[in-house]
Amino acid sequence: MASSSFTSSCQTSNLRSVFLGERNGICLPSVPVIRVGFLRNTIECKESRIGKQPIQVPSNVTITLEGQDLKVKGPLGELSRTYPREVKLERDENGILRVTKALDTRRANQMHGLFRTLTDNMVVGVSKGFEKRLQLVGVGYRANVEGKDLVLSLGLSHPVRMAIPGNLQVKVEENTRIIVSGYDKCSIGEFAASIRRWRPPEPYKGKGVRYANEVIRLKEGKAGKKK
Repeated sequence: MASSSFTSSCQTSNLRSVFLGERNGICLPSVPVIRVGFLRNTIECKESRIGKQPIQVPSNVTITLEGQDLKVKGPLGELSRTYPREVKLERDENGILRVTKALDTRRANQMHGLFRTLTDNMVVGVSKGFEKRLQLVGVGYRANVEGKDLVLSLGLSHPVRMAIPGNLQVKVEENTRIIVSGYDKCSIGEFAASIRRWRPPEPYKGKGVRYANEVIRLKEGKAGKKK
């Protein structure tokens, strides 16, 4: 009787094992199968706060837009740039430039704010210009301009002579302050970084070439043994 009641309460089924390939007689209680569904929500990326800002063009700056190519000409010089297909450049009736996304992709979201900033740097550069200041800190460290070269004395066995790019101007004040100016912000930053690379500030006394207003965190030197 017990065996018959147990058999009636359970459903005997022959299951084919996927892993072993065998048939086993297993007594399993009937359990309802529930299918779980997952909902996928589409997440829309917000527009870049920097990218959606308009770019004001001064009256002394000439803009030439041909497809994905932009040329900017002003009193200080001329710059050009080719834009990727992820962004597009538009100019309204008032002469205001706007950088918008041409595609709704992750790369387009990354390019939007970047190329808006690069475009604004072009307009400001040819109209007002940029400058980068560096400071020489150390005994005997000095700099001077000889012709089209910048000569640095940084405690090495020989003076460092660097050719000044044609689109930049370099001026030295009091033999220790270097001013790099021009209309191309990228070129200014690269040349200033190459100057600093010759003698970066060391962490104990701060000697070396640093940017103006750069904060150097100094380390504590080794303390002598206590007697």
